[in-house]
Amino acid sequence: MSHGMIVKSTTGITTQPIASLGLSGCSPVFLNLPPARLVEHAIRYGEGDLTDNGALMCRTGAFTGRSPKDRFIVRDGMTGSTVNWNPVNQPFAPEAFARLHRKMLQFLRGRKAYVRYACAGASADHKIRLAVVTTQAWQNLFCHHLFLRPEPAELENFAPDWTVYSVPEFEADPETDGTRQKNFTIIDFSRKTVLIGGTGYAGEIKKSIFSVLNFTLPLKGVLSMHCSANVGPDGDTALFFGLSGTGKTTLSADPERRLIGDDEHGWAGTEVFNFEGGCYAKVINLTREQEPQIFNAIRFGTLLENTVFQPGTHTPDYASQSVTENTRAAYPLHYIPGALQPSTGHFPRNIFFLTADAFGVLPPLSRLTTGQAMYHFLSGYTSKLAGTEVGITEPVATFSACFGAAFLPLHPFSYARLLGELLEVYNVKVWLINTGWTGGAYGTGRRISLACTRAMIKAVLNDQLDGVRYQEHDIFGLQMPVQCAGVPAELLNPEIMWADRQAYRKQAAKLEESFRKNFTTLGKEEELLAVKLHLQKA
Repeated sequence: MSHGMIVKSTTGITTQPIASLGLSGCSPVFLNLPPARLVEHAIRYGEGDLTDNGALMCRTGAFTGRSPKDRFIVRDGMTGSTVNWNPVNQPFAPEAFARLHRKMLQFLRGRKAYVRYACAGASADHKIRLAVVTTQAWQNLFCHHLFLRPEPAELENFAPDWTVYSVPEFEADPETDGTRQKNFTIIDFSRKTVLIGGTGYAGEIKKSIFSVLNFTLPLKGVLSMHCSANVGPDGDTALFFGLSGTGKTTLSADPERRLIGDDEHGWAGTEVFNFEGGCYAKVINLTREQEPQIFNAIRFGTLLENTVFQPGTHTPDYASQSVTENTRAAYPLHYIPGALQPSTGHFPRNIFFLTADAFGVLPPLSRLTTGQAMYHFLSGYTSKLAGTEVGITEPVATFSACFGAAFLPLHPFSYARLLGELLEVYNVKVWLINTGWTGGAYGTGRRISLACTRAMIKAVLNDQLDGVRYQEHDIFGLQMPVQCAGVPAELLNPEIMWADRQAYRKQAAKLEESFRKNFTTLGKEEELLAVKLHLQKA
């Protein structure tokens, strides 16, 4: 049966094989079921429960987050000398991948399967077609939300470029299959296939395709980015880079601006485009008052991961960390009022690097030169708080190159070079925003308020900081504005906020040294020198 004949099924169900996917033994195969049917299946098969706001609440099982140590890339002629092999880009033998693929298809025989035809990349020039095979209805719903949904005409004779298999029930045998443990995510760029097994965490599906695009797009001169993006009334695009907990999703969900996307984008010349069709927002401690757009997006069709009910009710308890702190909501982009469709924009006018500095020493707002932007992009700094992990008793500096090292198959300098070139060609302003602490480290100082952070970003976007005076931070070399509408002047200089100035300078020097040490670990001496020259030129 051809793809076209299958797609035309009006029931959404077929017992016929989809030849290219190897599902001849599956029975039945559900193809492109709409959200309501997927919710119905999830409840029928005990995969989740409905909340009183209509969302589907599911558990991801033993894994409530990604497992970076169990992510592999097939090492062959295409990837051998191109991939930056390291602890998050671990090599996997082609023959071992082929064996595991056969075992997974054999495991699927006699089981039901859900197939989702989707796309990644809202740019007409850089879109890839996907077929995602799952064994659980809720994971298929996740894919419906997070990937781009093809128009009916696109589904006619749909031929996927990439195929993803996500089978949580299938576990590898590390001794014979070559994995580290029973769960795994393996990407084969030659076969254009991803295998995910032993884990129910749906984020592995989305991030596997992000990794794919992080390999293919930069080789074509397109910068792939772990950032959110929105557009103002005048068509000005802003990008927000940041690791988890820095405010990337929250700050881009601005009722005065239109959302392009909250997590993954490409920058191709004059165009910025979303990779995804939805949002995957953290909902720990979510409130209507602080994040109204995200709160209101949680309704029928939305998928909640690893949240729990308030006792005796079907109301989600967003404050509970009883399952994990990494509670999530997945919903389509159009659940956010005014979200752009198609989700593309012009090249950015402003870029924000977000960091939650728990040491309390970085300025809340700084303007960066191109050299500094490349340096902080390569650093990808934030900090872990005391108590977030066993053994952490004080803040710990955390660096993740390009704000997404776990998803970068190429060397970080491949992305930094592209960024630097684009910044200079399009004369883009770059800003460092500290959404963390001031007046002291975590436990002593206080968190910079969301209202102040939003006021600073609004001032930047409205060009209100173009004519103000800046002063240079003598340890970090950052340019700090001396005034900003809606923000107390003393907040803009972190040293003033500390009662003990000497303690501040000691802590700031310590963090700056952490930056320097991390930078030297990136390797490639000639590339390090190039960035240093950029810094000196500034």
